[in-house]
Amino acid sequence: MDLTGRVVIVTGASSGIGEATARLLHRAGALPVLAARRADRLTALSAELDGALSVPTDLTEPARARALVDAAVGRYGRVDGLVNNAGASFHRRLEEVDPAAYVPLLKLNVVGVLAAMQAVLPVMRRRRAGRIVNVSSGTTVLAPPGVGAYAASKSAVNMLSTVARKEFAADGVDVSLVLPSITATEFGDGMFRDGAGPAPGMVAHRPDYVARVILRALRTGEERIDIPHGPERPDLAEAPGRGRRSVSVEE
Repeated sequence: MDLTGRVVIVTGASSGIGEATARLLHRAGALPVLAARRADRLTALSAELDGALSVPTDLTEPARARALVDAAVGRYGRVDGLVNNAGASFHRRLEEVDPAAYVPLLKLNVVGVLAAMQAVLPVMRRRRAGRIVNVSSGTTVLAPPGVGAYAASKSAVNMLSTVARKEFAADGVDVSLVLPSITATEFGDGMFRDGAGPAPGMVAHRPDYVARVILRALRTGEERIDIPHGPERPDLAEAPGRGRRSVSVEE
């Protein structure tokens, strides 16, 4: 899919991977729709991106997801893509997890992803075309101690994406899953910095590196891209050969 002129909603666009994705979409000639809870950040980013539509959105409230899509359709008449990037971190050993404090995380990381897909599906179905990219986490593969509750929320995103890909296929909508490694963003109170890593062989990636992989998924509609945990690989942002459906950590 050529991204020129395509309308793509990006959730969690106020910083980090979401902001970088919106910037790259704009550079590629797309029309990013900016969604996040921090309205001031969205306003500033919109001004930088030639007045890109910004819609302050709290995805823990499903009605806000529908309002977001309605705003995009109201401005552009359609939605071609959705990058489900909004999410929050949660670093606790399982014995320390307060169930009551865990529920809001699930509402954002899991229910918010579902609500955004449900909101955009009717619009894409009418055109029988669309791309959805859900951003998960490499922790779902590694299952490191201390992030079990967070990884569990992202594992739910993995399953939602796999099933949605099958259920939405007949409507011409491709659902892709991108699993970043650790990324140097504000996520987790900025616990990772560019080039540094919490363990040997792990390197904190730049948000724009992950964003380039997300744009690859938007272009190709491939099923899943696991971003390797080592040094950044510029080739990962390139579209794979015809017929290739996914790339794994081992490749």
